[in-house]
Amino acid sequence: MAKEPERNSCLLRDLRQRAGNDICADCGAAEPDWVSVTLGVFVCQGCSLIHRSILSLSQVKSVLQDAFEDKEIEFISSMGNEAAKAKYEQQVPPFYYRPSHTDCRILREQWIRAKYERLEFIYIERQEPYSAGYREGFLWKRGRDNGQFLSRKFILSEREGALKYFNKHDAREPKAIMRIETLNATFQPAKIGNPFGLQITYLRDNSTRNIFVYHEDSKEMVDWFTAIRAARFHYQKVAFPGANDEDLVPRLTRNFMKEGYMEKTGPRHTEGFKKRWFTMDDRRLMYFKDPLDAYARGEVFIGSKENSYTVVPGLPPATQGYHWKYGITIETPDRKFLFACETEAEQKDWIAAFQRVVNRPMMPQEYAVEAHFKHKP
Repeated sequence: MAKEPERNSCLLRDLRQRAGNDICADCGAAEPDWVSVTLGVFVCQGCSLIHRSILSLSQVKSVLQDAFEDKEIEFISSMGNEAAKAKYEQQVPPFYYRPSHTDCRILREQWIRAKYERLEFIYIERQEPYSAGYREGFLWKRGRDNGQFLSRKFILSEREGALKYFNKHDAREPKAIMRIETLNATFQPAKIGNPFGLQITYLRDNSTRNIFVYHEDSKEMVDWFTAIRAARFHYQKVAFPGANDEDLVPRLTRNFMKEGYMEKTGPRHTEGFKKRWFTMDDRRLMYFKDPLDAYARGEVFIGSKENSYTVVPGLPPATQGYHWKYGITIETPDRKFLFACETEAEQKDWIAAFQRVVNRPMMPQEYAVEAHFKHKP
């Protein structure tokens, strides 16, 4: 007869095979090896570290290494990931970002706290900080010229269809008005050098403008991010009245497809190659002198193969002036763009990103973007 610890370990491994328990309850990662004995959910190692950091919330044990008491097994058996989801995710707004295991810690931690600690999706009134359609507060914003972070007043207004910021706390006129129509926000902790760093982009005269902000309080920062998504969601509901929520949600905010350094040359291909920071944002390939520049030095629209856009490895035979040897050529209806990567792995990653875009048919509104696009040298 099996001893109690061994029997409980077997029972626990069987429980983990149940539908829903085979992926992390919080981020969806496969084969979670940890379980919260206070919440009754199976979680991955990354989320288990977050659970452990919230002492009042969760006691976490290893499925493979720890011993479990009978009452713990009984509770986990009665709950599990599916029942916990039904309990703690009753009223998640469609615009609320559900993080995956690849997302940064701030998003995963605030999702876990919102669910289990603040019970925001059980008591809908607790969603007011990001669902009210209006938000006002102060964020640290990176200066465009000096790179210093300074406190700036921000106002998000769904009614006005804009996010605004003011250079002085008592200023009447905003320094910038960012239309909700073109607004995007993506967490960039490594790039910005702050664990709560958020990059906000918008279009001005069909060119991309970047601003970089953070707040010392992680909940405050995620509330701003969620408020932007909520405003975008309600804008899209009006702009596309027949669309389902499932169609609109992927368009609220987007992470960049790829970022990193490459070398580039000018339109005549006779200039020397220069090292630039590149950002692939949907069909816009932008390049910057510095990753934290406010404006791109240039932008390239990348259409679909049906419209004569192609991506090939290597550079034309006579090309000179490049230092990195792993080349990429993008052919558009107007010209060829030449890039060089430092490593073969980077070359393959960039080509894969470009290919995903080229292989995707263009949407009607993207033809308008292509028509108005300004190719900068």
